[in-house]
Formats: sequence, C-alpha cells, structure tokens
Amino acid sequence: MSKRTLLLAGAAIAVMAIGGTLAFAPWNAPSVAQTAIAPVAQAAVVAPTPSTGVPQSDTQIKLSFAPVVKAVSPSVVNVYATRVEQQSASPFANDPFFSRFFGEGQFQSRPRESQSLGSGVIVDASGVILTNRHVIEGATDVRIALSDGREFAVDIVIEDAQTDLAVLRIREPGDAKFPAITFADSDALEVGDLVLAIGNPFGVGQTVTSGIVSALARTGVERSDYEFFIQTDAAINPGNSGGALVDMAGHLVGINTAIYSQSGGSVGIGFAIPANMARLVADAGVSGGQIVRPWFGAKMQAVTADIATSLGMQAPHGALITEVAPDGPAARAGFASGDVIMSVDGVAVDDPSAFNFRLATKPIGQGTKLVRLRNGSSESIDFTVEAAPVADANTMATIGGDSRFSGTTVRQIDPALAEMKGLAYDAKGIIVTAVTAGSPAEAMGLKVDDIIISLNDTAMDSAKAFAQVAGQRVRTWQIILQRDGRVTRSIISG
Repeated sequence: MSKRTLLLAGAAIAVMAIGGTLAFAPWNAPSVAQTAIAPVAQAAVVAPTPSTGVPQSDTQIKLSFAPVVKAVSPSVVNVYATRVEQQSASPFANDPFFSRFFGEGQFQSRPRESQSLGSGVIVDASGVILTNRHVIEGATDVRIALSDGREFAVDIVIEDAQTDLAVLRIREPGDAKFPAITFADSDALEVGDLVLAIGNPFGVGQTVTSGIVSALARTGVERSDYEFFIQTDAAINPGNSGGALVDMAGHLVGINTAIYSQSGGSVGIGFAIPANMARLVADAGVSGGQIVRPWFGAKMQAVTADIATSLGMQAPHGALITEVAPDGPAARAGFASGDVIMSVDGVAVDDPSAFNFRLATKPIGQGTKLVRLRNGSSESIDFTVEAAPVADANTMATIGGDSRFSGTTVRQIDPALAEMKGLAYDAKGIIVTAVTAGSPAEAMGLKVDDIIISLNDTAMDSAKAFAQVAGQRVRTWQIILQRDGRVTRSIISG
C-alpha cells in the first residue's frame, strides 16, 4: 500500500470518528457545570435493588405503618345513627288553599326513618366512645360496631355543640373490657409530622389513610366556639367524622371532623379537633359530669396590619380586647379595652381563636400567666382560670300547666351568656333555652334562642318575672321578641 493510500485511509477513519462523536453528542455544547460533573457521573455506582421480605428488626418494622394500625384499629368503631322525622304525605300539605279544599285530615304527616354513619374512638375501657356531635345529632337510636364485628346499642351521654363533640356509652357492656386509645399532647405536633386517619368512609368499613400534618391552628372551618383545627392531607371522606387521627406512636392527636371539598370527596384538605380539646370532653363523659369551661369575660378581635402599626407592633398577631364584661374575671385581673394578649403560659397567641382554645384547655382554678401589650410595653399578668356562671333555679324558669307558654324553658341573660350568644354585655330580656315538642309554646312559634324583651308591657328582666306573667290567663298576649337580631312585636290569642 502506498504512502498516499495510507494517508487517505487514516483521514477517513478520523472523519468517521469525529462524525460518530458528533452524532451521539448533545446538540448544545456542554456548559462548565456539565463538564465539571461529568467525571462524577461516570464514577457513580448504581444502587442494588432492595430485596423484599418480612421485617426482621425494630428498625425495619418502623418502615411500615402496620404495627401502628394493628395497635390502634380496635379502638376505632363505626357509628350508626337513626333519626325518625315527620314527612308530609303530599307537597300540598302546607298550602292553606288545598287544606281547605280537601280537608285538614287529608294531608297527614308520616314518620320517615333516615340513617347517618360516622366513626368513633373508644376512650375508656368501660365502653365510653368519643365522636362528633353532628354524627348523632337528633338521633333516636345509635349503635356502634367494633372492628371485630360486635355491635352494641349506646346511650348519648354528652352533646357539646361548642366543640362539635359527643360522648357515647355502651348500654349493656356486661363484663367486657374495650381497647381504649391513648391521648397524645396535640400541642407537640409540628407541620410535616406523619399521621394516620382511621374511620368508616362512605360506610365501606374501617379504612386507614396516611398523610402529614399540613397546618395547625386552622380557623374558619365550621361554626363552633373553639376553632383551632389540625389540617391534614390524609384522605378523609364522609363517614370519617368522629374517627381517629393518630401519630406514629399510635396515640390520638385529633378527632377527624370536617373536609374542604367541592365534590363531596377528599381533595387532601381535612380537619381534626386537637386531642387536648377532645380529652376535656372525653373526661367529662367518663366521669359522668358536666363540661365546665373557663370564662375570661372579654370580647376580642384579631390584630390587623393597620392595628399593629398603630400600636407599634412589628407583626400583626395577638388578641385585641375590644370590650370587658363588668365585674368579670378579666376586669378583676386589670385587663381593659385596647390591651393585646400576646401569649398564654409562654405559648404565642396569634388571634382570638388561639386564645380561646388555650384558655379552654386549662383546668378551673389553675393559675396561668398571660402576657399583654399595653401602651407599647409588655407585662406578665397572673390570671386564675374561672368558670362561667352556672344557671340555677333563680335564673331559670319552665312554664307548664294550662298556659299559652306551656313547654317553654327560659334563662335570664347574664354577661357570660350574652358573650356566648353574641349579645352586648348589658343585653336585657330572657332567652328561650328549650321548647317541648308538641307543646303550646311550639304551636305558638317560639324557638330556642328567642329573646323575650317584653310581655304584655312588662319588661322581662328576670326568669321570675316571666314565670309570673306567663302563668296568667288573659285574652291576648303582646310580645316583643328578638330573633336573629331583629326585634318584632306580635299579638296572639290567649
């Protein structure tokens, strides 16, 4: 082979080599960063595929939620509530024209059964169960089913509208002992912690879902007096209400109670009542006592950015006092309108809901430290937790006998009750607390939370005054009544 042939062959090989390199190289030239990491990428070692098998150590067991589920699931029950409602036999039953034409007896109402389902958590070995109030509200019969298939009838011990919690007790437990769950300190939760939700979604049976704590201290979720919810992305659906939200130790951190959804199903935004609040209701149910809550005696609002600037605060947080109840606990402790409560026992307060929650979890009679901001200066105040005034025979009255108001129970308004009902501290009148079904009072149209201001030109400033006037026999009644913020005057026959 000639020298020229060798040179041409070598050139051809070089061109092919360069062409191959360009063909398999990226279209863009590598950056400095790509060039720098290339040797590292070439030196990388491919990890071996992990083998599967039964966990052999405690460390391996923690990689599964199964041990937690096995420990906790027996404490979670299914709740079945039955309601008997009166349903009209015809859509024209309430129409006065058709009633006169066909006769009053043609449109008789008939009972209709409806059922709802939810979940519950056993909180005491004697058979005490915690659930949501909205699960059993208005129920005439409630039953629970355990994870092992046993079913029991239960009695409703407590219905607490302020927290949307209820306590049930197994009616005939016999000698059986039931697996009670352990409460966790929900204040120790942090955003990002792993949690499991256990309940009975859509009635399919006990179901476990996993997620994390998405947020804490959520408000504006539902209408309750103590809004301080745990938010989680663990799937929660209808039927999960009243079920358990547990941590990785198998302890109860919350009671699942609500979801945010436009479709009715889970979209990863669920809410649970913190265990520290749920424990107070559960303890009252176990002991058979009543829920006794603290009362601070002041109305508050959130600190906005503008308010924070006017008060010289660096950030808008805290609970701003707007009004103080005369001779209430806050007034006696020296609090005044314009004070900002910054913390409770060293825990920062972001808004009034946070303050109400923190105070509500304190035992009556316990001393606590409240930090307040006044005139730009912070100071610590020693505050003793006090209970709200309790209604007694002198402040309540029930009307019976042959009276137009028979079946009515009323209570005279005090500052604590006025605050709870959203009224002014100096509100006058008496408030209806109960109306017996089928009673003359119900037929007259009275409703719970109606405020009777005057009766036959007599001011209703006490329960005793109402009992005296309402027991009279007269031909007509003149009633000045406040309902939903509106004051009306009515005249009805005696």
